[in-house]
This record gives sequence, C-alpha cells and structure tokens, in this order.
Amino acid sequence: MKRLLIAGMLPVIVGGLLAGATPASAGIPAHYAGQKLAWHPCAEEELISLPPGTDIGGLECATYRTPRDWDRPDERQDLTIAISRLKSTGPSTASLLTNPGGPGGAGRWQPTMFRGQGKLREHQDIIGIDVRGTGKSTNVTCRGAVDGIRKLDPRDRDPRNLNQILANAEHAARSCQSAGGELGPLITTYQTIRDYDLLRALLGRDKINWVGYSGGTWLGAHYAQQFPQRTGRFVLDSSTEFTTDWQKTFDRQPVGFERRWRQDFLPWMARYDAKYHFGTSGEDVRQTYERVRYALSRKPIDGKGPMELDTAIIYMLYKKATFPALADLLVKVRDAMENPRAKAAVGAAGDFHDAQDATFWNTVCGEGRFKGTRESLIRDSQRNLDRGLLLAGGGTLNASVCLFWDKEPRPLPKLDGKGVPPVLIVHSEHDPATAIEGARRAHAGFANSRMLTVTGEGDHGLYADGNPAVDEIVNAFLVDGVVPADQSVPGMPLPVP
Repeated sequence: MKRLLIAGMLPVIVGGLLAGATPASAGIPAHYAGQKLAWHPCAEEELISLPPGTDIGGLECATYRTPRDWDRPDERQDLTIAISRLKSTGPSTASLLTNPGGPGGAGRWQPTMFRGQGKLREHQDIIGIDVRGTGKSTNVTCRGAVDGIRKLDPRDRDPRNLNQILANAEHAARSCQSAGGELGPLITTYQTIRDYDLLRALLGRDKINWVGYSGGTWLGAHYAQQFPQRTGRFVLDSSTEFTTDWQKTFDRQPVGFERRWRQDFLPWMARYDAKYHFGTSGEDVRQTYERVRYALSRKPIDGKGPMELDTAIIYMLYKKATFPALADLLVKVRDAMENPRAKAAVGAAGDFHDAQDATFWNTVCGEGRFKGTRESLIRDSQRNLDRGLLLAGGGTLNASVCLFWDKEPRPLPKLDGKGVPPVLIVHSEHDPATAIEGARRAHAGFANSRMLTVTGEGDHGLYADGNPAVDEIVNAFLVDGVVPADQSVPGMPLPVP
C-alpha cells in the first residue's frame, strides 16, 4: 500500500462540502455526520484499563460509526468507536477530547482523571475515546505473538539467543500483519485523527480542546497541523518528539529510563535502607539489583525471569507514587531468591491487552520505514549496554518488530506548527518514557508552541496529577485562553514509604 501525502493537503473526502451542512460537519459525508450519540451510564465492563477503585459515577458511554478508510468513505465499510463523556457541571460551551497515549491505549475511562478539576469542568465536557483498534472499539490483534518478544534477555549475548530474539520479532511482525488483514494498515494516525474530527462534528463543536499524554501528544500535534481551523486549546503532556519519526522518538527511551532509574529511584530507595536493607547508596542498590537479576536469570520464579522483572520496573518508574511498590517488589524478589519458600509476584505491571499491542505495532510500523539490519540492531543494542543503559538499552533489540514489516508505510506529513494556534507542551526533566531532549526538539520545531518544564520531577503525565502549579497554568490556558510564556515550575516531593 503506497499513498502519497502532500503536506498541508486537506483529507480527501468523497462528496466535498455537503449542501446544507452545518459548520461543524462541513466536509464530512452526511451518512456519518448525521449520527446521533446515544449516551447511557457507563458500566465497569465497558471501560478497559480502568484503575482499581475509580469512581465512574456520572460517566456516560456511547459509540459511533466511522469509515474504515477515510480515503474511501463512500464504501460504507464502517468501524465502531467507543467513547465516554463526563458532562460539565454548568452550561456546556466546549468539549475537551483526551488520549492516554500508547499509541493504542484505551481511553474511555480517562475523563475520570479530571473529576477534581473544578474550573475546567464548569463549562467543558470531558470526552474519552478508545481509538480504532483497541479497547471497546473495533479491535485488531497480533494473535498474542508479541508476548514472545518480551521473554528473552538481550543481555545474554550468545549469538543463538540474539538470533532467536530477532526471530521472535519477525514472527510478531508477520502475525500482526496477517491477523490485521485489510484493517491493520488503516490503524494509523492519519485515520485516527479523522475519527476524532468526526467526533468533533457529532459533538456539535466547531473546535475542540485537547489533552493528550505521551503518544497522545503525537495525535494532538498531527490533528492540529491537519485541522488548524478546528484546533482550540491543545495541551501536549509528556511529549513525544512528534516533529520526527517514531524510530527516532523511541531511540531516546533507553537514556530516559536509565536516568530515571539511576538519578531518581535508586538514591530514593537507598535513603530508606533502614526499611528495605537493599543498599545505603544508589550504586549499592543497583549492585544488589544486579545480583538479584542474575540469580533470577539462572533460576526463574514460576517461569518468570529477568525480563519480567525489568518490564515491571520500567512501568513502575513512570510515577513516583509507585516507588514504594517497586521497592517492595525488589525486596520480595531478593527474598524469594534467597529463600525458595518465599514467593514474589514478578511482571504483573507488564501485562498487556493484545488489542493494545496490535494497535501500537500497526501504528508505529505503518507510519515509517525503520532503518537498520539484523546486524546493526545487534551492534546498537551492544553499544547501549556498553554505555551503561542496562535497564532498557538492550531491549531495543526485542522491539525490532518494525524492521520486519513488509508493507509500504504511509509517509508522515511535515509537522512544523505553521498556521497552528498556540499549543502547550508540559514535560518533566526526568521523564523516563519520553525523554526531555525529544520534547525540547519538538518545541523548537513546532511554531507557536510553548513549553512548561517541571524541574526536579520525573513523572510521566503531569496535568491533573497533583501538582497545583502545573494545574493552575494548564487550567488558565484551557479555560481562559491564557497562553503562557516558556517557563519552569518545581515538581512534587518523592513519596515517603
């Protein structure tokens, strides 16, 4: 599949501007623009990835139909998109659309995050969405094949192990493409932002506001570039380097995770050695972890070894609130290795739903040819390990699925922000998943963007997460349209276990 995309070109919509269309639905075929959203109270089973104990009171759910292929909407091949709404507390004058990232994260639950943002909620409905491919929307799958790329340890440099890691990645690519069929190549940013624009029309809005986290910054930036006239106040929180390609964006992750691990978590755990007895300095804690990891590689617990442990660590580094749970996990694994009768749950934080996996890989691999060879990937992973990027650096080899993607990717449009209203980038200095170097480059390359840097902080996802200074600036932007200058605010203290 090869389609040329001219930068700045409006989407090709069969039928053009429809006679009698409202401004909100202009350019969208009547077959889709005429839908009515049938809202009903959400049930818990309708919400994928709902955090335990979340209050879903007042959250409403609905679905709508969208073209499977926005280049051919007249074919009437439809997908179902699942959405949610937390209504404004007063007269509704705007809609804030949200995305949790991924790409591929189910976001129907997400409006519950903003329940406490009183100023924001006075006149804005908060909208969640399970993007195409995942959650309760039409799903894609890789038939579970992606699980295999998480099993083998890239620190084991035996050529047979390295070749098997690459074989597993190739199998995952083949399985994803085979199982995705005709739908897989249509799980892309190009298609998804048009699903959002149809939703905008169904909500009756000429413009939308936006809060996207992580991979949601990629979607938000692409929407703003494609539809500047429909872009309201956009917040890009924990930003990808959306002005480049996915490969360059993910290449920054090993540095981000290692920095968060060594500069934030390890010294924090050492500070509480009286509780954890894991080491009195950050380096002592790291050495204890290395000994535990090695022992786990020799004798896994219930079939789970160092990769499951590393995956759990990586996901627990996203938020400082999970530092105590991560420390407890490390202690339990150590005790289990020293006392075979002890048990430790390893890897629960790394479990994924297959639809999210499939949406992730179809999006990332379908939007740009990844460069490299088997040999160069092995060299790059060794170079990361030699640089001390031990936590996630070798894993770049496991994540080489896109090297084996054999369908022609759709070219990405140029994102430079020209003609786009002001957007606000919010980012922490030690963000592990989206390293700040990439966010700064995106800010520099996207005209009229502003950047709020949170210093002394490493959380991934900052707005509506407990930092009053961040919330004040973001709410002033989202509610009152106050565009801030580039500035910094301090982060929140690390937790006391």
